[in-house]
Amino acid sequence: MKTTRTTYISKIATELKPSGIRRFFDLAAGMEDVISLGVGEPDFVTPWHIREAAINSLERGITSYTPNAGIIELREEIANYMKSTFDVEYCPKSEIIVTVGASSAIDMAMRTLLDPGDEVIVVEPCFVSYVPMVELAGGVAVKVQATKEHDFKIQASQLEGAITPKTKAIMLCSPNNPTGTMLNREELQAIANLAIEHDLLIIADEIYAELSYDEEYTSMAAMDGMRERTILVSGFSKSFAMTGWRLGFVCSPVEISSAMLKVHQYSLLCASTMSQYAAVEALRNGRPDIDEMVKSYRRRRNFIVQSFNEIGLTCHEPGGAFYAFPSIESTGLSSQEFAEQLLMKESVAVVPGDVFGESGEGFIRCSYASSLEQLQEAVKRIKRFIDSL
Repeated sequence: MKTTRTTYISKIATELKPSGIRRFFDLAAGMEDVISLGVGEPDFVTPWHIREAAINSLERGITSYTPNAGIIELREEIANYMKSTFDVEYCPKSEIIVTVGASSAIDMAMRTLLDPGDEVIVVEPCFVSYVPMVELAGGVAVKVQATKEHDFKIQASQLEGAITPKTKAIMLCSPNNPTGTMLNREELQAIANLAIEHDLLIIADEIYAELSYDEEYTSMAAMDGMRERTILVSGFSKSFAMTGWRLGFVCSPVEISSAMLKVHQYSLLCASTMSQYAAVEALRNGRPDIDEMVKSYRRRRNFIVQSFNEIGLTCHEPGGAFYAFPSIESTGLSSQEFAEQLLMKESVAVVPGDVFGESGEGFIRCSYASSLEQLQEAVKRIKRFIDSL
């Protein structure tokens, strides 16, 4: 039997599906006059004082490796920020690791926690990388579907029904990507009680924590008994408009953090030096920037949700992040059909909801991290497309 190059590729890599989000970016790349509501990225430029801090570090010749866990100045600022903003205390020397974006923090957590066959409950709809990261670490992703009947808020009873003797952790994202749904303190406590009762960990993706609009954000790690059971993942991409800087962090109890640091040492070594110095400045002096961005996002959210409902696409009001998740079931098209036809006929790029999990079918994800003018034009085109059906 003749050997081909593909025979060397692992089964898990062979079976991995390409990102459903990226497919639509690629389709739109060669088109003119496309309005993209697909990208999960702020339309704001990183504030100047943050960029200046990075430039200053370069001018000072600070271009070498940093400690694996990140420069101590940044870890101290993260600890201060987590305490003052979310009332959670972490030791900067032993419980905080600076990572290459929040995604690498989640990947590192999975590889640290999971032995082959261990189960992680993943709440869907969810970001497209969660399930693959569980599988790449040798685990089994047990998918639990949040539904439109509860505005995509997962119910503790649903999670309890998915727990088995092999369950090790629950993966949560609040505010959620793609739905924008945010769990309140009472809802978090119900899940926390479940984790304590069944001796489980929570991997909490809190990358959108600062982008909450109607009520104060509550961290899972701040719930009673949960600091020692939570691996808290966050970063600078969304709140400080620093997506291209690729900088995140993970906070966890010292035993877990020590184990994750070993994985980090062998896989990534350390995050970008200049990005770390920029992040120090962001945490020290960037709160006004966040407040201004949140004000703008709130206005955009209110506009796009109202507009979708007016044109016949039922849409719940997201509590955070910068995504609307309207239903397109009234059109009779699948999520994929709707997104493809909308792009080809009206040059508006959205993401079909089914790429985020089974319960996302019948919906589309629309980022409102675009200018209000672009959102207004996009809504006009979407209405024209719907009318044409």
